[in-house]
Amino acid sequence: MSIRLVVNGEDRQVSPSLSVADLLVELDLQIARVAVEHNRRVLKRHEFPRVILADGDRLEIVHFVGGG
Repeated sequence: MSIRLVVNGEDRQVSPSLSVADLLVELDLQIARVAVEHNRRVLKRHEFPRVILADGDRLEIVHFVGGG
């Protein structure tokens, strides 16, 4: 069983009961280097583990890359 999300405009199937933090781990993204908008609300990093994703949720994830 899975749920459907829209992540950065693309459909994605994920396991139910996944938190935003869990999804970031699955996507191999570092929590300290991302900004996440969940259903049009920007999340604070301390919220990532507490926000459980549901079928139909929409996320925009911006990954900051350092360098010079």
